[in-house]
Amino acid sequence: MNIHEYQAKELFTQYGIPVPAGKAVQSVDEFEAAIDSITGEKIVVKSQIHAGGRGKGTFTDGYKGGVKVLDTKEEAMAAGKAMLGNTLVTHQTGPKGREVKTVYFTEASKIGKEFYLAILLDRETSQPVFIASTEGGMDIEKVAAETPEKITKVHVDPAGGLHPFHKRQIAFGLGLNTKEQLKQMDKILTGLYNMFWEKDCSLVEINPLITTVDGDVEALDAKVNFDSNALYRHPDVVAMRDLGEEDPKEVEASKFGLNYIALDGNIACLVNGAGLAMATMDIIKHFGGNPANFLDVGGGANEEQVTEAFRIILSDPNVEGILVNIFGGIMSCKTIALGIIGAAKNVDLNVPLVVRLEGNEVAEGKKLLEESGLKLTSGDSLADAAKKIVEQIKK
Repeated sequence: MNIHEYQAKELFTQYGIPVPAGKAVQSVDEFEAAIDSITGEKIVVKSQIHAGGRGKGTFTDGYKGGVKVLDTKEEAMAAGKAMLGNTLVTHQTGPKGREVKTVYFTEASKIGKEFYLAILLDRETSQPVFIASTEGGMDIEKVAAETPEKITKVHVDPAGGLHPFHKRQIAFGLGLNTKEQLKQMDKILTGLYNMFWEKDCSLVEINPLITTVDGDVEALDAKVNFDSNALYRHPDVVAMRDLGEEDPKEVEASKFGLNYIALDGNIACLVNGAGLAMATMDIIKHFGGNPANFLDVGGGANEEQVTEAFRIILSDPNVEGILVNIFGGIMSCKTIALGIIGAAKNVDLNVPLVVRLEGNEVAEGKKLLEESGLKLTSGDSLADAAKKIVEQIKK
Protein backbone atom coordinates (compact mmCIF):
# COMPACT_ATOMS: atom_id res chain seq x y z
CA MET A 1 0.00 0.00 0.00
CA ASN A 2 1.21 3.50 -0.86
CA ILE A 3 0.50 6.82 0.81
CA HIS A 4 0.91 10.44 -0.24
CA GLU A 5 4.01 12.53 0.42
CA TYR A 6 2.30 14.70 3.02
CA GLN A 7 1.15 11.59 4.91
CA ALA A 8 4.65 10.12 4.79
CA LYS A 9 6.05 13.34 6.21
CA GLU A 10 3.54 13.21 9.04
CA LEU A 11 4.96 9.79 9.91
CA PHE A 12 8.49 11.14 9.57
CA THR A 13 7.69 13.82 12.13
CA GLN A 14 6.41 11.17 14.54
CA TYR A 15 9.75 9.36 14.25
CA GLY A 16 11.90 12.45 14.68
CA ILE A 17 12.90 12.86 11.03
CA PRO A 18 13.08 16.59 10.18
CA VAL A 19 10.97 17.82 7.25
CA PRO A 20 10.03 21.30 5.99
CA ALA A 21 6.82 22.65 7.53
CA GLY A 22 3.81 22.17 5.29
CA LYS A 23 0.05 21.97 5.01
CA ALA A 24 -2.04 19.68 2.79
CA VAL A 25 -5.48 20.88 1.64
CA GLN A 26 -8.32 19.49 -0.48
CA SER A 27 -10.31 22.68 -1.06
CA VAL A 28 -9.57 26.11 -2.54
CA ASP A 29 -11.26 27.58 0.54
CA GLU A 30 -8.36 26.23 2.62
CA PHE A 31 -5.60 27.68 0.42
CA GLU A 32 -5.21 31.07 2.10
CA ALA A 33 -4.84 29.71 5.63
CA ALA A 34 -2.42 27.03 4.45
CA ILE A 35 -0.24 29.53 2.56
CA ASP A 36 -0.28 31.97 5.49
CA SER A 37 1.11 29.21 7.73
CA ILE A 38 4.23 28.94 5.54
CA THR A 39 7.22 31.02 6.53
CA GLY A 40 10.35 31.68 4.52
CA GLU A 41 11.20 33.50 1.34
CA LYS A 42 9.57 31.06 -1.09
CA ILE A 43 6.60 28.68 -1.14
CA VAL A 44 6.57 25.20 -2.66
CA VAL A 45 3.30 23.96 -4.17
CA LYS A 46 3.10 20.18 -4.72
CA SER A 47 0.46 18.04 -6.40
CA GLN A 48 -0.26 14.93 -4.35
CA ILE A 49 -0.64 11.78 -6.46
CA HIS A 50 0.83 8.28 -6.16
CA ALA A 51 3.39 8.73 -8.94
CA GLY A 52 6.88 10.08 -9.45
CA GLY A 53 8.02 12.68 -11.94
CA ARG A 54 5.49 15.26 -10.74
CA GLY A 55 7.80 18.21 -11.25
CA LYS A 56 8.30 17.35 -14.93
CA GLY A 57 4.68 16.35 -15.50
CA THR A 58 2.09 18.17 -17.58
CA PHE A 59 -1.60 18.62 -16.83
CA THR A 60 -4.16 17.66 -19.45
CA ASP A 61 -5.10 21.32 -19.93
CA GLY A 62 -1.48 22.17 -20.80
CA TYR A 63 -0.38 23.56 -17.43
CA LYS A 64 3.17 22.40 -16.84
CA GLY A 65 4.71 21.14 -13.61
CA GLY A 66 3.09 19.42 -10.66
CA VAL A 67 5.68 20.95 -8.30
CA LYS A 68 6.33 24.70 -8.25
CA VAL A 69 8.71 26.87 -6.20
CA LEU A 70 7.20 30.35 -6.06
CA ASP A 71 8.00 33.77 -4.62
CA THR A 72 4.65 35.16 -3.56
CA LYS A 73 1.41 34.17 -1.90
CA GLU A 74 -0.52 35.18 -5.02
CA GLU A 75 1.61 32.92 -7.24
CA ALA A 76 1.18 30.01 -4.84
CA MET A 77 -2.57 30.57 -4.77
CA ALA A 78 -2.75 30.57 -8.57
CA ALA A 79 -0.61 27.44 -8.87
CA GLY A 80 -2.71 25.59 -6.31
CA LYS A 81 -5.90 26.47 -8.19
CA ALA A 82 -4.34 25.31 -11.46
CA MET A 83 -3.42 21.94 -9.93
CA LEU A 84 -6.40 21.04 -7.73
CA GLY A 85 -8.98 19.03 -9.63
CA ASN A 86 -6.76 18.91 -12.71
CA THR A 87 -5.28 15.70 -14.17
CA LEU A 88 -1.49 15.37 -14.02
CA VAL A 89 0.34 13.14 -16.50
CA THR A 90 3.86 11.92 -15.65
CA HIS A 91 6.10 9.11 -16.90
CA GLN A 92 4.69 6.93 -14.11
CA THR A 93 0.95 7.64 -14.47
CA GLY A 94 0.51 6.56 -18.07
CA PRO A 95 -1.31 8.73 -20.62
CA LYS A 96 -4.54 8.87 -18.59
CA GLY A 97 -2.79 10.65 -15.72
CA ARG A 98 -4.10 11.08 -12.17
CA GLU A 99 -6.52 13.66 -10.84
CA VAL A 100 -5.00 15.91 -8.17
CA LYS A 101 -7.33 15.91 -5.17
CA THR A 102 -4.83 17.28 -2.63
CA VAL A 103 -2.34 20.15 -2.87
CA TYR A 104 0.56 20.41 -0.44
CA PHE A 105 2.02 23.83 0.45
CA THR A 106 5.46 23.70 2.10
CA GLU A 107 8.39 25.86 3.05
CA ALA A 108 11.19 26.12 0.50
CA SER A 109 14.47 24.89 1.97
CA LYS A 110 17.78 26.51 1.07
CA ILE A 111 19.52 23.50 -0.45
CA GLY A 112 23.24 23.05 -0.10
CA LYS A 113 23.56 19.44 -1.36
CA GLU A 114 21.15 16.68 -2.36
CA PHE A 115 21.44 12.98 -1.42
CA TYR A 116 19.44 9.77 -1.79
CA LEU A 117 18.53 7.62 1.22
CA ALA A 118 16.23 4.61 1.53
CA ILE A 119 15.64 1.48 3.57
CA LEU A 120 14.01 -1.65 2.17
CA LEU A 121 14.17 -5.42 2.46
CA ASP A 122 16.97 -7.20 0.61
CA ARG A 123 15.31 -10.47 -0.39
CA GLU A 124 18.65 -12.16 -1.09
CA THR A 125 19.87 -11.72 2.49
CA SER A 126 16.47 -11.45 4.22
CA GLN A 127 17.78 -8.32 5.93
CA PRO A 128 16.88 -4.64 5.87
CA VAL A 129 19.33 -2.67 3.78
CA PHE A 130 20.04 1.05 3.73
CA ILE A 131 20.84 2.45 0.29
CA ALA A 132 22.50 5.86 0.21
CA SER A 133 23.94 7.91 -2.63
CA THR A 134 25.55 11.29 -3.11
CA GLU A 135 23.43 11.64 -6.28
CA GLY A 136 20.14 12.79 -4.79
CA GLY A 137 17.24 13.86 -7.00
CA MET A 138 18.08 11.23 -9.63
CA ASP A 139 16.56 7.82 -10.30
CA ILE A 140 18.53 5.41 -8.15
CA GLU A 141 18.35 2.80 -10.94
CA LYS A 142 20.22 5.16 -13.25
CA VAL A 143 22.85 5.86 -10.61
CA ALA A 144 23.28 2.13 -9.99
CA ALA A 145 23.74 1.47 -13.72
CA GLU A 146 26.04 4.38 -14.56
CA THR A 147 27.93 5.24 -11.35
CA PRO A 148 27.56 2.34 -8.89
CA GLU A 149 30.56 3.57 -6.91
CA LYS A 150 28.38 6.46 -5.70
CA ILE A 151 26.05 4.09 -3.85
CA THR A 152 26.60 2.90 -0.28
CA LYS A 153 24.73 -0.22 0.90
CA VAL A 154 24.58 -1.14 4.56
CA HIS A 155 22.79 -4.32 5.68
CA VAL A 156 21.40 -4.59 9.19
CA ASP A 157 21.02 -7.97 10.86
CA PRO A 158 17.52 -7.85 12.41
CA ALA A 159 18.71 -10.02 15.28
CA GLY A 160 21.22 -7.38 16.34
CA GLY A 161 19.42 -4.26 15.16
CA LEU A 162 20.84 -0.92 14.10
CA HIS A 163 24.19 0.02 15.68
CA PRO A 164 26.23 3.24 15.72
CA PHE A 165 28.76 1.79 13.28
CA HIS A 166 25.97 1.26 10.72
CA LYS A 167 24.98 4.90 10.98
CA ARG A 168 28.57 6.16 10.73
CA GLN A 169 29.15 4.04 7.63
CA ILE A 170 26.11 5.56 5.91
CA ALA A 171 26.93 9.14 6.96
CA PHE A 172 30.58 8.82 5.91
CA GLY A 173 29.47 7.33 2.59
CA LEU A 174 27.53 10.53 1.96
CA GLY A 175 30.40 12.72 3.09
CA LEU A 176 28.53 13.92 6.16
CA ASN A 177 31.28 13.86 8.75
CA THR A 178 31.00 16.96 10.92
CA LYS A 179 30.01 16.45 14.54
CA GLU A 180 26.63 18.13 14.07
CA GLN A 181 25.83 16.28 10.83
CA LEU A 182 26.71 12.93 12.41
CA LYS A 183 24.41 13.76 15.31
CA GLN A 184 21.56 14.64 12.95
CA MET A 185 22.12 11.55 10.78
CA ASP A 186 22.09 9.38 13.90
CA LYS A 187 18.59 10.65 14.69
CA ILE A 188 17.34 10.37 11.08
CA LEU A 189 18.65 6.84 10.54
CA THR A 190 17.30 5.65 13.89
CA GLY A 191 13.90 7.08 13.00
CA LEU A 192 13.91 5.47 9.56
CA TYR A 193 14.87 2.06 10.92
CA ASN A 194 12.28 2.17 13.71
CA MET A 195 9.56 3.31 11.33
CA PHE A 196 10.47 0.60 8.81
CA TRP A 197 10.06 -2.12 11.47
CA GLU A 198 7.22 -0.79 13.55
CA LYS A 199 4.98 0.12 10.60
CA ASP A 200 5.81 -2.98 8.50
CA CYS A 201 7.09 -0.90 5.62
CA SER A 202 8.38 -2.44 2.41
CA LEU A 203 10.14 0.80 1.41
CA VAL A 204 10.97 4.12 3.04
CA GLU A 205 12.66 6.50 0.61
CA ILE A 206 13.94 10.07 0.91
CA ASN A 207 14.84 11.60 -2.44
CA PRO A 208 16.27 14.03 -1.91
CA LEU A 209 17.70 14.09 1.56
CA ILE A 210 19.40 17.47 1.77
CA THR A 211 21.86 19.51 3.70
CA THR A 212 20.82 23.15 3.88
CA VAL A 213 23.20 26.06 3.35
CA ASP A 214 23.39 26.21 7.14
CA GLY A 215 24.51 22.58 7.31
CA ASP A 216 21.30 21.06 8.66
CA VAL A 217 20.05 17.71 7.34
CA GLU A 218 16.37 17.20 6.44
CA ALA A 219 14.04 15.12 4.28
CA LEU A 220 12.82 17.20 1.36
CA ASP A 221 10.63 14.46 -0.11
CA ALA A 222 9.17 11.21 1.22
CA LYS A 223 7.90 7.97 -0.27
CA VAL A 224 6.59 5.14 1.91
CA ASN A 225 5.19 1.75 0.88
CA PHE A 226 3.70 -0.75 3.32
CA ASP A 227 3.44 -4.53 3.29
CA SER A 228 -0.25 -5.06 2.49
CA ASN A 229 -0.19 -8.43 4.27
CA ALA A 230 0.57 -6.66 7.57
CA LEU A 231 -2.05 -3.91 7.37
CA TYR A 232 -4.33 -5.72 9.83
CA ARG A 233 -1.82 -4.68 12.50
CA HIS A 234 -1.99 -0.98 11.55
CA PRO A 235 -5.47 0.57 11.44
CA ASP A 236 -3.80 4.00 11.54
CA VAL A 237 -1.99 3.21 8.28
CA VAL A 238 -5.13 1.77 6.65
CA ALA A 239 -6.87 5.06 7.46
CA MET A 240 -4.36 6.79 5.16
CA ARG A 241 -5.31 4.66 2.16
CA ASP A 242 -6.51 6.73 -0.79
CA LEU A 243 -8.77 4.44 -2.83
CA GLY A 244 -9.03 7.12 -5.50
CA GLU A 245 -5.37 6.51 -6.34
CA GLU A 246 -5.93 2.80 -6.95
CA ASP A 247 -7.43 0.96 -9.88
CA PRO A 248 -11.11 0.28 -8.98
CA LYS A 249 -10.73 -3.31 -10.17
CA GLU A 250 -7.79 -3.83 -7.80
CA VAL A 251 -9.77 -2.34 -4.92
CA GLU A 252 -12.72 -4.63 -5.66
CA ALA A 253 -10.45 -7.68 -5.94
CA SER A 254 -8.91 -6.98 -2.54
CA LYS A 255 -12.36 -7.24 -0.94
CA PHE A 256 -12.51 -10.88 -2.02
CA GLY A 257 -8.93 -11.80 -1.15
CA LEU A 258 -7.83 -11.85 -4.79
CA ASN A 259 -4.37 -10.71 -5.85
CA TYR A 260 -5.11 -8.58 -8.91
CA ILE A 261 -2.98 -6.05 -10.77
CA ALA A 262 -4.30 -4.33 -13.88
CA LEU A 263 -2.05 -4.21 -16.95
CA ASP A 264 -2.49 -2.65 -20.39
CA GLY A 265 -2.94 -5.78 -22.53
CA ASN A 266 -6.05 -7.53 -23.88
CA ILE A 267 -5.74 -11.15 -22.67
CA ALA A 268 -7.02 -11.63 -19.13
CA CYS A 269 -5.39 -14.29 -16.95
CA LEU A 270 -6.91 -16.26 -14.08
CA VAL A 271 -4.28 -18.40 -12.38
CA ASN A 272 -3.61 -19.99 -8.99
CA GLY A 273 -0.18 -19.15 -7.64
CA ALA A 274 1.97 -16.05 -8.15
CA GLY A 275 4.80 -17.89 -9.88
CA LEU A 276 2.44 -19.67 -12.24
CA ALA A 277 0.72 -16.36 -12.97
CA MET A 278 4.06 -14.79 -13.94
CA ALA A 279 4.87 -17.77 -16.16
CA THR A 280 1.43 -17.51 -17.77
CA MET A 281 1.95 -13.84 -18.63
CA ASP A 282 5.41 -14.61 -20.01
CA ILE A 283 4.16 -17.33 -22.33
CA ILE A 284 1.31 -15.14 -23.57
CA LYS A 285 3.96 -12.58 -24.55
CA HIS A 286 6.03 -15.36 -26.13
CA PHE A 287 3.18 -16.17 -28.52
CA GLY A 288 2.63 -12.53 -29.41
CA GLY A 289 -0.13 -11.58 -27.00
CA ASN A 290 -0.37 -9.01 -24.21
CA PRO A 291 -1.66 -9.88 -20.72
CA ALA A 292 -4.40 -7.60 -19.37
CA ASN A 293 -3.80 -8.43 -15.73
CA PHE A 294 -2.02 -10.42 -13.07
CA LEU A 295 -4.64 -12.41 -11.18
CA ASP A 296 -3.74 -15.00 -8.56
CA VAL A 297 -6.82 -16.55 -6.97
CA GLY A 298 -4.63 -18.36 -4.45
CA GLY A 299 -4.50 -21.96 -3.38
CA GLY A 300 -7.81 -22.11 -1.54
CA ALA A 301 -10.22 -19.99 -3.56
CA ASN A 302 -13.90 -20.88 -3.45
CA GLU A 303 -16.59 -20.71 -6.11
CA GLU A 304 -17.64 -17.20 -5.05
CA GLN A 305 -14.08 -15.88 -5.41
CA VAL A 306 -13.69 -17.42 -8.86
CA THR A 307 -17.01 -15.92 -9.97
CA GLU A 308 -15.93 -12.52 -8.63
CA ALA A 309 -12.60 -12.87 -10.45
CA PHE A 310 -14.44 -13.32 -13.74
CA ARG A 311 -16.67 -10.34 -13.02
CA ILE A 312 -13.63 -8.13 -12.37
CA ILE A 313 -11.85 -9.41 -15.48
CA LEU A 314 -14.85 -8.69 -17.70
CA SER A 315 -15.27 -5.18 -16.26
CA ASP A 316 -12.08 -4.25 -18.11
CA PRO A 317 -13.15 -2.96 -21.56
CA ASN A 318 -9.73 -3.86 -23.00
CA VAL A 319 -10.20 -7.59 -22.39
CA GLU A 320 -10.71 -9.50 -25.66
CA GLY A 321 -10.02 -13.01 -24.37
CA ILE A 322 -9.50 -14.98 -21.15
CA LEU A 323 -6.96 -17.66 -20.31
CA VAL A 324 -7.60 -19.79 -17.23
CA ASN A 325 -4.52 -21.73 -16.14
CA ILE A 326 -4.97 -23.89 -13.04
CA PHE A 327 -2.55 -26.40 -11.59
CA GLY A 328 -4.48 -28.01 -8.79
CA GLY A 329 -2.61 -28.75 -5.59
CA ILE A 330 -4.60 -27.41 -2.68
CA MET A 331 -6.86 -25.79 -5.23
CA SER A 332 -9.40 -28.16 -6.80
CA CYS A 333 -9.95 -28.05 -10.55
CA LYS A 334 -13.58 -28.88 -9.75
CA THR A 335 -13.89 -25.63 -7.77
CA ILE A 336 -12.51 -23.65 -10.70
CA ALA A 337 -14.93 -25.36 -13.09
CA LEU A 338 -17.88 -24.54 -10.84
CA GLY A 339 -16.65 -20.97 -10.59
CA ILE A 340 -16.42 -20.64 -14.38
CA ILE A 341 -19.92 -22.07 -14.80
CA GLY A 342 -21.27 -19.79 -12.08
CA ALA A 343 -19.60 -16.76 -13.62
CA ALA A 344 -21.09 -17.57 -17.03
CA LYS A 345 -24.56 -17.48 -15.47
CA ASN A 346 -23.99 -14.17 -13.68
CA VAL A 347 -21.92 -12.16 -16.15
CA ASP A 348 -21.96 -11.65 -19.90
CA LEU A 349 -19.16 -13.99 -20.99
CA ASN A 350 -18.87 -12.73 -24.56
CA VAL A 351 -15.13 -13.14 -25.26
CA PRO A 352 -13.08 -16.23 -26.20
CA LEU A 353 -12.22 -18.43 -23.21
CA VAL A 354 -9.40 -20.98 -23.10
CA VAL A 355 -9.10 -23.23 -20.03
CA ARG A 356 -6.15 -25.39 -19.04
CA LEU A 357 -6.69 -27.59 -15.96
CA GLU A 358 -4.22 -30.00 -14.37
CA GLY A 359 -3.87 -31.62 -10.96
CA ASN A 360 -6.33 -32.09 -8.10
CA GLU A 361 -9.74 -33.34 -9.32
CA VAL A 362 -8.90 -32.46 -12.92
CA ALA A 363 -11.16 -35.18 -14.39
CA GLU A 364 -14.14 -33.93 -12.39
CA GLY A 365 -13.41 -30.32 -13.39
CA LYS A 366 -13.12 -31.10 -17.09
CA LYS A 367 -16.30 -33.16 -17.02
CA LEU A 368 -18.26 -30.31 -15.43
CA LEU A 369 -17.07 -27.91 -18.13
CA GLU A 370 -17.84 -30.33 -20.94
CA GLU A 371 -21.38 -30.88 -19.66
CA SER A 372 -22.02 -27.19 -18.96
CA GLY A 373 -22.67 -26.23 -22.55
CA LEU A 374 -20.29 -23.27 -22.26
CA LYS A 375 -18.45 -22.14 -25.36
CA LEU A 376 -14.81 -22.60 -24.42
CA THR A 377 -11.58 -24.14 -25.69
CA SER A 378 -9.48 -26.61 -23.70
CA GLY A 379 -5.71 -26.34 -23.57
CA ASP A 380 -3.65 -29.52 -23.33
CA SER A 381 -0.67 -27.63 -21.85
CA LEU A 382 0.19 -24.10 -20.83
CA ALA A 383 1.90 -23.47 -24.16
CA ASP A 384 -1.03 -24.92 -26.07
CA ALA A 385 -3.54 -22.83 -24.10
CA ALA A 386 -1.57 -19.61 -24.53
CA LYS A 387 -1.14 -20.20 -28.26
CA LYS A 388 -4.87 -20.87 -28.68
CA ILE A 389 -6.05 -17.72 -26.87
CA VAL A 390 -3.64 -15.51 -28.81
CA GLU A 391 -4.79 -17.04 -32.09
CA GLN A 392 -8.47 -16.64 -31.20
CA ILE A 393 -8.32 -12.93 -30.42
CA LYS A 394 -6.35 -12.25 -33.60
CA LYS A 395 -9.07 -13.78 -35.83
